[in-house]
Amino acid sequence: MEVNQIIGYILAVFVGITLGLIGSGGSILSVPILVFVFGIEPILATAYSLFIVGITALVGGFEKAKQKLVDFKKVVLFGIPTLTAVFITRKFIVPAIPNTIFTFNNFVFHKSVLIMLVFALVMIVASVRMIKPLEYKIINDDDKLNLIAILLQGIFIGFVAGFVGAGGGFLIIPALLFLAKTPMKMAVGTSLFIVSAQSILGFVGDIRPDQNIDWNLMLIFTSCSIFGIFIGSYLSKKIDSEKLKTGFGWFVLAMGIYIIIKELFLS
Repeated sequence: MEVNQIIGYILAVFVGITLGLIGSGGSILSVPILVFVFGIEPILATAYSLFIVGITALVGGFEKAKQKLVDFKKVVLFGIPTLTAVFITRKFIVPAIPNTIFTFNNFVFHKSVLIMLVFALVMIVASVRMIKPLEYKIINDDDKLNLIAILLQGIFIGFVAGFVGAGGGFLIIPALLFLAKTPMKMAVGTSLFIVSAQSILGFVGDIRPDQNIDWNLMLIFTSCSIFGIFIGSYLSKKIDSEKLKTGFGWFVLAMGIYIIIKELFLS
């Protein structure tokens, strides 16, 4: 096993730790690790990420369910529009985008660059939400929920998650907090099930005969990530989630800026 692979699998543990701690951020870490450490082509890396995050989040979701920290009614409420949008995006929209978007003199703007730039912008937007203190009011009356807003948010999350190969937890968590008025710890567990379902379905929609998938790499990465999610679930009982969210937000912001600089100026 090469040094870069060892480093990559160690970093995979942190993917799981992040999911276990804040119910999001798995894809924000896994896609850059797959692209920059393992050298996976960006479009294929987004497919790998969907599988890795989907399986890891599923394991973490069951762990949270044992602690009664999952609202399955909200899993269905967000899950149906999100799952539909993810599948359509991965099955039809992403494959329809040409490999070469445009050329200007000697500059060629490829589909893979577009995906990484969109991913970086999503990271930056997500980081701002993580850094800012959350102010939300918890309600227990489901009749007060804005179902139309939740439906539209679910479709949007599914589209973004499907396009960049992310689980969408960084968008689902704020939606659960602000639209569904869910307590933070309950939102984390609920998010894991939604992330799992849409990621796995997105991966299934992404499988094509012409793809050369390295199952060995993907399964080892997933195993390391699953190990990490148990660590994250344990640490979540010890660490203040708000402080952790803020710190992770700054890290995500730095990563997003780095990806933009690398794709536009260093490639």
